[in-house]
Amino acid sequence: MQYLFSVIHDQVGLATPDEDAAIDVFNDRLQAEGHWVFAGGLASPSTATVIDNRGGEAMVTDGPFLESKEYLAGFWIIEAADLDVALKLAAEGSKACNRKVEVRPFL
Repeated sequence: MQYLFSVIHDQVGLATPDEDAAIDVFNDRLQAEGHWVFAGGLASPSTATVIDNRGGEAMVTDGPFLESKEYLAGFWIIEAADLDVALKLAAEGSKACNRKVEVRPFL
């Protein structure tokens, strides 16, 4: 089963060099153990653009969809046998990146 690990951050700034190194080690482990599907870090919310094309004309808005103290800083998509394995990996990912991680299964 595949899971989305959303990395949630609440401060301005990128990962420190130590955090980057720990994330690299964690990523290498995910790959070596066959859990890796895809991962990526995201630019700050101020770089976001929201498109709403539900009406007759697409509306383009600069900035994040939602103003919040917390924001999505990055993500992993992993493969795990079950939720227990995913939660264990998410705890290790949270420690590596020094941020909160939300776990959600794909349908």
